[in-house]
Amino acid sequence: MSHPISRTRHLARRPLLATALGLAATLMLGTPGAQAQSASAAADAPLRLVVGYPPGGSSDRVARIVADKLQAKLGSPVIVENKTGAGGRLSAQYVKAAPANQPALLLANPAVMVVAPLVFPDAGYDAERDFRAVSHVNSYEFGVAVGSAVPVKELPHLLAWLRANPAQANFGVPATGSLPHFFGLMVGDAAQVRAEIVGYRGSAPLTTDLVGGQVPVAFDTLDSLLPQHDAGKVRILAVSSAKRSPLAPNVPTFKEAGLDLVATGWNTFFAPASMPAAQVERLSQLIHEVMKDPDTRRKFEATKLEPVAASRAQTEATLKAYKAQWAPVVQRSGFKP
Repeated sequence: MSHPISRTRHLARRPLLATALGLAATLMLGTPGAQAQSASAAADAPLRLVVGYPPGGSSDRVARIVADKLQAKLGSPVIVENKTGAGGRLSAQYVKAAPANQPALLLANPAVMVVAPLVFPDAGYDAERDFRAVSHVNSYEFGVAVGSAVPVKELPHLLAWLRANPAQANFGVPATGSLPHFFGLMVGDAAQVRAEIVGYRGSAPLTTDLVGGQVPVAFDTLDSLLPQHDAGKVRILAVSSAKRSPLAPNVPTFKEAGLDLVATGWNTFFAPASMPAAQVERLSQLIHEVMKDPDTRRKFEATKLEPVAASRAQTEATLKAYKAQWAPVVQRSGFKP
């Protein structure tokens, strides 16, 4: 298996008085009342939802739908920030270091919270120590798509074409180290196709190159591929869910197409460990309410996203299960950043 590549990119008395006042302030901040006031001020400050991928992708759409609804519940501004780079790790590092008076939540996927800690000697954060899970908000499946210039219409034909044209076995993925990356490797192994992984900085540039013919094959989340598939500019050949997706009922699963593979991913909000536990719990409850709202669910579904309303306990159980599923896959791949 080839290693993946990435494409990118004063007076005498006043000091004594000041010292005394400073000491008094320090002591006051240590009191429960002062701490409560500090926590309240942080909770009322604008909340930032930090996304590690560019605008336009599925993670960005999730954050913006949630932000609009959450802002109404909080009664204070909720701002989406895109901190791109390093496959989402920069966003995690950014939120980890968020000042207590500037509250932030990280919207992350398994690439950031499961894969990166396994493959990077120092990812810049510890997923379990530096973050608390807040709420799981959506799940997704993966798809494999080809550009219009690729002369195939079904997955078995694609695999045969790739074996006959090994120079074309370039699999575009939205980021190296992402789940589409590892799912692409899984497909290559199962189909005995030696593939080169071409990593992009998000789904938007990947789809642009797929439509333009710069990359023949793309593995990405289904929702990211569907708009161009529906427009007839690319063809999705298979989806990674256990059964056909209601978003693409005419597209077969990988199992139906002859490869016994099933895989899904998720987006979950995480709080930095420095955020007070009461604030984490409040945000978890509010996001849970947001995700149960029928209008939120309609907005998710309208943009080809599968909404999930989960408590903190359910979220933590989901994270544990996904880590158990994907850790062996990542380790067997031999991926080195």
